[in-house]
Amino acid sequence: MEKHPRKLLVVITEAAIEKAVVQDARRLGAHGYTASAVRGGGLQGEREGAWEADRSVELKIVCGRDTAERIAEHLLAAYAPHYAMTVWLADVQVFRAEKF
Repeated sequence: MEKHPRKLLVVITEAAIEKAVVQDARRLGAHGYTASAVRGGGLQGEREGAWEADRSVELKIVCGRDTAERIAEHLLAAYAPHYAMTVWLADVQVFRAEKF
């Protein structure tokens, strides 16, 4: 089976900005995304999701390298200074290249 290289862009951020982040990612070239509610902790403390303002979301976007870097650069500049946000990239291989 033929495989195609892509990037997995993962964004963990505050649920309050999920819609804006998704709109920006789509505008910048993402064909789709997957969102999940998550909990965790780090340098900025714990985010347990016990109340609305404390909820976090994980967004996964599979796309080409240029698109992933463009989205990451925008999100880090526009949101990271004001909201809890973690962003990373990983190499992945997909089977249906036309979807990504």
